[in-house]
Formats: sequence, structure tokens, C-alpha cells
Amino acid sequence: MVNWNKSFNYIFLFILLFGISCTSTDYSPKPRGFFRIVFPETQYVSDAPIGCPFSFERPIYANLTDTPDKEQHPCWKNIDFPQFNARLHLSYFAIGPHATLTQLTEDARTFAFKHTAKATAIDQAKIYYPENDVFGLTYTIEGNTASSFQFFVSDSTRHYLRGALYFNEKPNLDSIQPVLAFLKTDVEHLISTVRWK
Repeated sequence: MVNWNKSFNYIFLFILLFGISCTSTDYSPKPRGFFRIVFPETQYVSDAPIGCPFSFERPIYANLTDTPDKEQHPCWKNIDFPQFNARLHLSYFAIGPHATLTQLTEDARTFAFKHTAKATAIDQAKIYYPENDVFGLTYTIEGNTASSFQFFVSDSTRHYLRGALYFNEKPNLDSIQPVLAFLKTDVEHLISTVRWK
């Protein structure tokens, strides 16, 4: 025997839900959304870390800080970009018998190519500013790697400076690409303004 009260309730509920779900007539797909990133105006300030034989220009929205091991390495510095949650690590070495130019450049190459497992490409470009005795290489590392841009510069006889840009986030190139392009311009400006003392 069929319980008509229960059946009537189910049919009424079905018609009610069907009627409510069909009220919208807009079937167009939603546009893809992206985070809005506001880049600051690019201005630079000259920095000459105390006691270090080099100077450069950094963006005004970045902070120059010491590394935790500043007692052992007083000329290792960080340039923090707090707005972008990024940091440029700078390591300075005096070229000599304990740290030859060949060893240091090979170390820079090794550090860059450690990202080979996750990198889709590693592009090298020459740095050449003979009027300032600044020579070196940049490494642009494509893919979801910890560091997407590294470099070293030297005067080939006494000074050597290495830099690596890191984001304090899980590497995802699609997400950081606009910020990386913006900060890469700043790092390239820093490289072009390196002066040895």
C-alpha cells in the first residue's frame, strides 16, 4: 500500500528544489581572476656596507641587513624585499690563495646548477662593465626552483661578490613570475652599480 502523504511530501520537495535551482538565467563562464600586485615606484639609494670593499645601489623599498653569521663573514649581507617576501643573499670573498677566482666561480656554477632537478632551463648571461672592473655571469633559473636568479661579479684579481634571490614561499613560478621580473630588474641595476673600493 502506498503512503500518499509521504509521496506527496517528496514530490513537493523535489518541485521546490527544482524551482529554486532554476532561478538564475546567467550561464556565462566567470572570468579568470588574478591577485593585484602593486609595484612601487623604482628609486635607488647608494649603499656602501661599513667595512666592506664594495658599494652598490639598492631600491628604496628594500632593506640592507647583516646575516646571522656576521662575526665570521662581516661582508655577507641580505637585501630584504618585505613587500614581496623575498631576499637577495650577498656573499663577498677576497680573492687569494684560500679562495681563488676559479674556485669561487665554480662554486657559483655549482650552486646554480643544483637546481637542475626542478629547473626547466638555466640561462647564463655575461656581465661586462670594464669601465668599473666588474665582470661575471647571471644565472636565470626557470621552473619551480628555490632560487630563480643568481649572479656573481668580480674584478678578476681581488674582489668577488655572489648573489642569489630567494622567495620565502613554496616555489611556484606561475605565481611569482610578475614579482620575479620586477625584482630581477632591481638586481640587474644593483649589478650595474657595483663599485670596488
